[in-house]
Amino acid sequence: MKAFLQPHRIVLLAIGLLLIGLAIGLMNWSWLENPKYQVLIVQGIWRSIWLTVVTMIIGMALAIPIGLAQAVGPWYLAIPARAFCTVIRGTPLLMQIWLLYYGLGSLFPGIPGIRDSVLWPILRQAWPYAVVALSLSVAGYEGEVMRGAFKGVPHGQLESAKSMGMPPFTMFRRIWLPQAIQRVLPTIGGETVLQLKSTPLVSTITVVEIYSVAGRIRQDTFIVYEPLLLLAAIYMCITGLIVLAFRTYERRLPTRTA
Repeated sequence: MKAFLQPHRIVLLAIGLLLIGLAIGLMNWSWLENPKYQVLIVQGIWRSIWLTVVTMIIGMALAIPIGLAQAVGPWYLAIPARAFCTVIRGTPLLMQIWLLYYGLGSLFPGIPGIRDSVLWPILRQAWPYAVVALSLSVAGYEGEVMRGAFKGVPHGQLESAKSMGMPPFTMFRRIWLPQAIQRVLPTIGGETVLQLKSTPLVSTITVVEIYSVAGRIRQDTFIVYEPLLLLAAIYMCITGLIVLAFRTYERRLPTRTA
């Protein structure tokens, strides 16, 4: 508490409270009383959080084998994994989203029988392409991070586990993967924040999240600054919760000694 109550932090906190007070008192927030916008804001926040969580889980599930293939895999697995990371990291995320939605998505209606299949109600919507694009983005970036994390685990621990007769999968599950995840946990937290900030890109393919809701409010009411300020406050709150969650989890982990 004493570390927090330092003079510069108190001054910054006072300035922040003053700006919030001026924004509340001098700006037009009457549009927030409209039930339609209230529902849209809640739905937009939920969809942004949902996209972030789901794509991070899928992306990390892909990043682990991609990183492992680059670290110790045979060449016929390492080369495709390295090429995938290079392509994903070397091209804009917006272009990847458009290629999936306007490119791949436009091919499905021409496939015979696809409109009559059980997949068509899903393939005709925009959100599956957004989930795939965002998940592949996480896999590409974090796959390279996991490659370094797997190589950074002390080799002596793995050799000791082998000498004790531990099966390879058990060794991977109990020693290699946990230590690799622990090494990159701060990076995963940062990637989660970046993923949240990437979700507005899916509004370009008609997925309604909180950014597109703010844009709709601006179009309907011709009020520019207030929706943007609310949008910034929402992103800052969600980001703060993400950072707090990861730091809390990091503190509960045992300290790495090697």
